[in-house]
Amino acid sequence: MTAALPRGVALRAATMDDVDVIAALKERVLRRDLEPLVGWDPERSRARIVEHFSPLHTRMIVIDAEVAGTITLRRDSDALWLEMFYLDEVYQGRGIGSAILRAVLAEVDDDRALRLQVLVGSAARRLYERHGFVVEHDDGVDIWMRRGPGWTSPSASGD
Repeated sequence: MTAALPRGVALRAATMDDVDVIAALKERVLRRDLEPLVGWDPERSRARIVEHFSPLHTRMIVIDAEVAGTITLRRDSDALWLEMFYLDEVYQGRGIGSAILRAVLAEVDDDRALRLQVLVGSAARRLYERHGFVVEHDDGVDIWMRRGPGWTSPSASGD
């Protein structure tokens, strides 16, 4: 099953050349929330992207032919991890994030739980809660969330 994306929105496979684009997206999307929690170190931030980036598991969000975001869905032994889901703030609040999340999760044919972490205070937490994720742990910086296998959306509208 595939969920439709809004007109002008597409997903493309990531390449190693996307590392700098993803690092810049991370700064635009997370810096404001991250800085008061633990500070902002651009070199450390980029190093974490390089360390965790996997083109095999990552797709770039393209809006009207411009890269506007990224999303990673990585498998491990007992879960699927939703990571590096960054959408440039100029596109936030329009339902694009929900559409992307629905489309990517609709492709999942795995019976493992879905997991993610989101920064404390991030508006993205509400997006994840609407898609069935529940809080497992809050360490004061990150909130760890989980969605059990087999979850189905009560409604695709209103997201």
